[in-house]
Amino acid sequence: MEPPNSAISRRSFLNLSWKALLGLSGLLGLGGLLQYLGYQTEPSPPTKFNLGDISNYPPGSRIIVPEAQAIVQNDSQALWALSLVCPHLGCTIEPVEDGFACPCHGSKFYLNGAVRTGPANKPMTEQRLEETADGKLILHTD
Repeated sequence: MEPPNSAISRRSFLNLSWKALLGLSGLLGLGGLLQYLGYQTEPSPPTKFNLGDISNYPPGSRIIVPEAQAIVQNDSQALWALSLVCPHLGCTIEPVEDGFACPCHGSKFYLNGAVRTGPANKPMTEQRLEETADGKLILHTD
């Protein structure tokens, strides 16, 4: 009796190689798809900021809140906040003596946020302020 031929035919080898390559590429593709579907975006920025005691904002003050990109102003009659994001193209507006100015495109705004000169055609966005029962000030940017 002759021992069985343990050599694999060329056709069987190519068929096995083709199936292994196809299986490997499928697994790599599935891994990439799972990585894409499992992508974690950055958390949304906060929209509520605790500004501390309301006494920190005396009449005549203009206090920038950098983390909120806003300014809190007190003109002795009212306390209000404005967003420092330019309504034109989103640059950060800077306070100047008589109002605000956008360093990117030259828009100017009055102290109340109204447009003085363009190219901005919308006023600065007013932000909501909330005074808590214990005298704290909360800024809402949503």
